[in-house]
Amino acid sequence: MRSSTLRVKDDGNKNMKTSATYIITNKKHGTLYIGVTSDLASRIYQHKNKVTKGFSSKYNLDKLVHYEIFEDINEAIYREKKLKHFLRKEKIDLIELTNPQWRDLYEETL
Repeated sequence: MRSSTLRVKDDGNKNMKTSATYIITNKKHGTLYIGVTSDLASRIYQHKNKVTKGFSSKYNLDKLVHYEIFEDINEAIYREKKLKHFLRKEKIDLIELTNPQWRDLYEETL
C-alpha cells in the first residue's frame, strides 16, 4: 500500500504542479508535526537538514511518515487544517493505516 491516501492522477504531464500535506516525526509515536507545501521533496529536505529554526528542528522532526498529494493548493491547505484538529490518536491511526512500520517515506518523494 502506498503511503499517501490521496494521489494525483499521473497523466504524463511532468510539469503539473502538485501540493501536499505531510506528517513528520522524530520516532514512532513521537512528536508529530503537520504541514503543507507545494514542493514535498524540498520541504522534507529542509526539515531533515534543519534549514530553518523552529518546531521541527527543535524536536528533531525529520522522518516523513505520512503524506497526501493534491492538485489544488487550497485543498491541501484545507486538509492540513482538518488534520491539525484531529486528536493525537486519530493522527496515529492515520499514519498506521498507510505506514504501520513508521518508515521514513522521504525517498518516495524524490
